[in-house]
Amino acid sequence: MKVLVIGGGAREHALCRSLSLDPDVTALHCAPGNAGIAEVAELHAVDALDGAAVADLAAALGAGLVVVGPEAPLVAGVADAVRARGIPAFGPSAEAAQLEGSKAFAKDVMAAANVPTARAYVCTTPAEVDEALDAFGPPYVVKDDGLAAGKGVVVTGDLEEAREHALACGRVVIEEFLDGPEVSLFAVTDGETVVPLQPAQDFKRAYDGDEGPNTGGMGAYSPLPWADPALVDEIVATVCQPTVDELRRRGTPFSGLLYAGLAITSRGVRVIEFNARFGDPETQVVLARLKTPLAGLLKAAATGALAAEPPLRWSDGAAVTVVIASHNYPGTPRTGDPITGLDEVTAEDGPTAYVLHAGTKRDGASGDVLSAGGRVLSVTASGSDLAKARERVYRAVARIGLDGSHHRTDIAAKAATDASGAAGGA
Repeated sequence: MKVLVIGGGAREHALCRSLSLDPDVTALHCAPGNAGIAEVAELHAVDALDGAAVADLAAALGAGLVVVGPEAPLVAGVADAVRARGIPAFGPSAEAAQLEGSKAFAKDVMAAANVPTARAYVCTTPAEVDEALDAFGPPYVVKDDGLAAGKGVVVTGDLEEAREHALACGRVVIEEFLDGPEVSLFAVTDGETVVPLQPAQDFKRAYDGDEGPNTGGMGAYSPLPWADPALVDEIVATVCQPTVDELRRRGTPFSGLLYAGLAITSRGVRVIEFNARFGDPETQVVLARLKTPLAGLLKAAATGALAAEPPLRWSDGAAVTVVIASHNYPGTPRTGDPITGLDEVTAEDGPTAYVLHAGTKRDGASGDVLSAGGRVLSVTASGSDLAKARERVYRAVARIGLDGSHHRTDIAAKAATDASGAAGGA
């Protein structure tokens, strides 16, 4: 099978890496890709938001499957354009992708499906914002209604900061604060059958100890030794399956990857948000542990054949990802800095540790790999347990050179030393 992956971040590099190891994949392509993806897939300079261009490329390549990675192309209807050409596409329709594209839409779906989530107000005027903030009190949770690349959420005890963010967004969702550790669960679905992947936990804050501003994610780990073994089944039964069933009932079936961001509160599981695609950086650790070949699973979801797939197989060990971010991230990042040590990681730490590229490009003159975004690299390592995976990932991180970069040093630290520890994910 020829596979085309759409996107150019670490999530897409993780997908391409797994697909490149799949014996059923005869040719792997990516558009637009990045410097790291170029090592495992043929790159194509196509606008990922242009559905017609993506569909034309898929047809020209004879692709048997197109995997749409980022949220923006999904909301723009790229998967629809590919399917309209008779090519299987992994990713929801533009209508179904509104589950991520509009938090207000997601709240409406959850209410109809009786999915447990935070109480919330949708606000469009300053008066509505003030009323909602007063109703909930601190800590305030203010979410941009639209896509914001993981950075449209402000959680703060400062009323003025919350109000300023709300007014800057326009249409916002203001909701109650949910206590308890956070969990990310991916579920592959064809619109009827739901197949959960293994849960992960990510770290949203920029700095150690969950300090600093929210980011797109600074690291992740899987599995969760502190989680109840029945947690995944509970989430599928109370969150994922009811949501998929409700979208199908509405005539907008959701086929692709349903990502549930959850809080395990004192009152039970609550949905923080839905995404309509694989999450970054959780994808990096989840796919590191998946033993089932990826292409067949995604193709089954894209063609409505998921119920016939055998149970997924997983490694017994653990995986940890640490994100290396550029100077000033999550503000305006500095780009164009050379990255060193990549070959050293491959030579000294592979295959148990490896580097997935996010914001990188290759200098045409020198051949050097340069930074080209905020989150630049995702260093990922596997081990027999979280402690071993942490040891390997930070050894690999130490080999990477990027002037002005920063990374968190506490990814999975508490979970690795205390099975009841669920710190992080904030």
